[in-house]
Amino acid sequence: MASKVQFGSKIGLIAATVGSAVGLGNVWRFPAETQANGGAAFLLLYIACVFLLGIPVMLAEFSLGRGKRSDASGVFRLLAPGKKWWIVGGVAILASYLILSFYMVVAGWTLEYMWQSITGDLFTPVAGNPGHSAVEVMDYQFNAKMQEYIVQDIKPLVMTYVMLAINLGILLMGVQKGIEKMSNILMPVLFVLLLVFAGVAMTFPKADEGLLFFLKPDFSKISPAVAVNALGQAFFSLSLGMGILITYSSYFPKETKLTRTAVTVSLLDLLVALMMGFIIFPAVKSFGLDGHGLEGATLVFVTLPEVFVQMPASQLWSVLFFLLLLVAALTSTISLAEVSIAFMQDRFNMKRTPACFVVILPLFVLSSLCSLSQGSMSWLTIGGMNLFDFLDNFATNLLLPLVAIFTCIYLGWFAPKGYFFKELTNDGTVSVKIYRPVLFVVRFLAPVLIAVILCAKLFS
Repeated sequence: MASKVQFGSKIGLIAATVGSAVGLGNVWRFPAETQANGGAAFLLLYIACVFLLGIPVMLAEFSLGRGKRSDASGVFRLLAPGKKWWIVGGVAILASYLILSFYMVVAGWTLEYMWQSITGDLFTPVAGNPGHSAVEVMDYQFNAKMQEYIVQDIKPLVMTYVMLAINLGILLMGVQKGIEKMSNILMPVLFVLLLVFAGVAMTFPKADEGLLFFLKPDFSKISPAVAVNALGQAFFSLSLGMGILITYSSYFPKETKLTRTAVTVSLLDLLVALMMGFIIFPAVKSFGLDGHGLEGATLVFVTLPEVFVQMPASQLWSVLFFLLLLVAALTSTISLAEVSIAFMQDRFNMKRTPACFVVILPLFVLSSLCSLSQGSMSWLTIGGMNLFDFLDNFATNLLLPLVAIFTCIYLGWFAPKGYFFKELTNDGTVSVKIYRPVLFVVRFLAPVLIAVILCAKLFS
C-alpha cells in the first residue's frame, strides 16, 4: 500500500515536500499581494504569519500523516473510527482535485509560452497595434497574445493534455523513483534559476528603488486588511488544507524530526517568495512598468515578457523564466495528484498503476472544461464566474480554510490524549521545547485566524 512506502533519503524528503509547497502562489501571487498591500510592511507580516500560523498547522498535518501512514481521509478513519471526522480529509481530497483540474490548464499555458519563447513567436509583433509609446505597444502586444491564446480551444487543450501525460508518467514511477527523483532534480534547477534571475535583476538601472519598496517598511501601510491578506498568503503558499502535507508525511520515515522538517520546508518556501520579490520589483521599477498589474496570469504572461523584450538576449531569459515557472507548476501538480492517488490506494487497496489512471484520466475531461470555459464555453457560468474561476474560488477560498480549521480543532481537542505530543517528540525521544506554544496555536489561534481569512474572502 502507498502508506507503507517511504522517501528514500532526507534530501529527497525535503525536496519533495518543498516542491509540494512551492508553486504559482509563490511565483505570481506573492508579488501581487506585496505590491497591493504596501510592499515591505506586508512582507514583515507575511514572514510573521509563516512562523505564527504556518509552521504549527504544518506540524498538525505532519503528525497526522506520519503517525497513521495513510491518506488524508484515512488518517481520520484510523484515529476516530466510527466518527465523521473522515469528512475533513475527504474535503481536502476534493479540494486538491478541483485545484488540480485548473492548475493543469495553467501549467499548459506555461508550456506553450516556453515553446513560443524557444521559437521566438512570443516576440513577433502583433498587427494593428494602436500603441504610441514603447510601453503602450508592449502592453497591447502581450495582452493581445495572452487573450488570443487562452480563448482558443485546440492549442490550450493540447498543452494541457501534454502536461497531464507528463504527470502520469512521473506518477506511474512511484514515490521514490518518480516523485522523489523528480524533486531531487527539479528543485535544485528551480533555485539555480531563481539565483540567476535575482543576480541579473540586481544589475537593472533602478534595482535600488525596487528593493527599497520591497524591503523598507512603511508601517503606516499596516491595516487589518493587510494583516488578513498576509495571513492568507502564508496559508496558501505552504499548501495547508490540501491534504498534500498529510499525504507526503505518510511517506516520512518514523525517525523523521517533524519540527526540523517543518521549519526547513517553511524557510525554503519563504526563500522562493523572497527571491521572486528580488526579481520582480527591480524589474518593474527599471523598465517603466511600475503600477502595472502584477496579479496572477498578467504578471507572468504579460508584464514579465515586457521586461524580457527590453533585455539583451530576451529570448534566452524568456525561455529560462518559463522553464522556472514550468518546474514550479510541475512539482505542484504532481503533489496535488498524489493526494487522490494515495486515497485510491489506501481506501480501495488499489495497485499504484490503476490508481494513477483512475485519478488522471477524468482530468482529461474536467481540465478540458476548465480550459474551454475561457473560450467557446465561456457562456457556462456559476455565480457569475466561468468554470475555471469558480473552481478556483470555491476550492481556495472556501474548502481549504474549512479543512485547516477542522484539522486544527480535531488535533487540538479530539485526537487521542497525548497523540500530538507523541508525534512531535518521536515517542519522547526528541526534545521539542515549542510543543506548548504550538499546541496553543493549533487549539486557539489558528482556527480563529483562519476563520478570519475565510470570512474576509467570502465577504470581499
